[in-house]
Amino acid sequence: MKTLFRAATVINEGTSQELDVLVEGEKIARIAPAGTIDAEGADVIDARGKYLLPGLIDDQVHFREPGLTHKGDLFTESRAAVAGGITTFMEMPNTVPQALTQDLLQWKYDRAAEVSVANYSFFMGASNDNIEEVLKTDPKHVCGIKVFMGSSTGNMLVDQRAVLEGIFKEAPCLVATHCEDEPTVRANMEAARAKYGEEVPIAQHPIIRDEEACYRSSSMAVELAEKHGTRLHILHISTAKETHLFRNDVHRTQKKITSEACMHHLWFSDADYATHGTRIKWNPAVKTAADRAEIRQAVIDGRIDVLATDHAPHTIEEKAGTYFKAPSGGPLVQHALVAALELCNQGVFSKELVVDKYCHAVADLFDIATRGYIREGYHADLVLVDPNSPWTVAADNIRYKCGWSPFEGTTFQHKVMATYVNGQRVYTDSDGVNEDVRGQRLVFAR
Repeated sequence: MKTLFRAATVINEGTSQELDVLVEGEKIARIAPAGTIDAEGADVIDARGKYLLPGLIDDQVHFREPGLTHKGDLFTESRAAVAGGITTFMEMPNTVPQALTQDLLQWKYDRAAEVSVANYSFFMGASNDNIEEVLKTDPKHVCGIKVFMGSSTGNMLVDQRAVLEGIFKEAPCLVATHCEDEPTVRANMEAARAKYGEEVPIAQHPIIRDEEACYRSSSMAVELAEKHGTRLHILHISTAKETHLFRNDVHRTQKKITSEACMHHLWFSDADYATHGTRIKWNPAVKTAADRAEIRQAVIDGRIDVLATDHAPHTIEEKAGTYFKAPSGGPLVQHALVAALELCNQGVFSKELVVDKYCHAVADLFDIATRGYIREGYHADLVLVDPNSPWTVAADNIRYKCGWSPFEGTTFQHKVMATYVNGQRVYTDSDGVNEDVRGQRLVFAR
């Protein structure tokens, strides 16, 4: 099987160039100036005026399987992901049951092999009492170890200092952390309850889960990582103060401590609670416009290394509850790329930076073999985008199982026209998702 992208604007490794890209089987076979590749028997895609990007790699999703499949599952959410240009995902362990043993982790890999239309990896979960299982994690075939240093459910809050020391000291691979200080959050929550009773306004969310809760936990994670030489990756930075924990004076591949920003913290601010309510209730919370501005700047100057979604669907009925009842999280994988490109149109980012942070940097920092770049010999995970095809997010074009989006009513100028996973066309705007395609398990060059 051959596919030739003719005269695409290839956005890759800091440049935008009009090129031909030839795919043979699973791999990119040749890249050359536009109009110079003559591939007999190839399916020729006239890509003039379109962007060709590496497939996005999302290092933080919650696809809800097993146990929470009324919200989403590995098939439905991977299907939404490829429609949004995400060809690879790394999924979190807080399912039911939680992935706290190697056997439960393997179940997820086996299930993804059966149903996922995107490439996949899964984090091993840590708790206060499973360190023996954590230390069995295979760094070549598992993306990392997830540590909830606050605000978790069930048995996944790791709040014992001795356990944290053990994980940070002995972890065989990257440790990814959710950082919110649980005592601070609980104290703020009780203060809000004392003032408002059970009818706490959603606008209190960034006050309950405030800057201090985030910074106390993030700074502790950095302290532990520096002490033990841990490869640490802090997820979903939500405050300006936290951005100053991270270096930008060396290339990301020389860092042992890295960080991530998510689209909701780059797009929304606390002013949006008035119109979006609990639909933009996330942990950590969306905070002030000043926080948003500094997070954007940290993405630009290299303090923040990667972009992600933290895709975490809930039903609209669940989200419609009062503050204490409405769960945190929302669906994002279908709309993250077009939202990021919309920020480019607004002058916030360059399209080359978006590709660097959503594709190249994730591959670099997780040591993902032969993905994340448009290079000869690499897997043909590719996204074709029309930069001038306005469309509006509405109920009839949302692909999440939960059926809603925080971007409903938003008009985006860019549209994902086609997505390829390992050289196979898995999505087109005209035909939808090819549900027969199956992604591959990631391999890590560690």
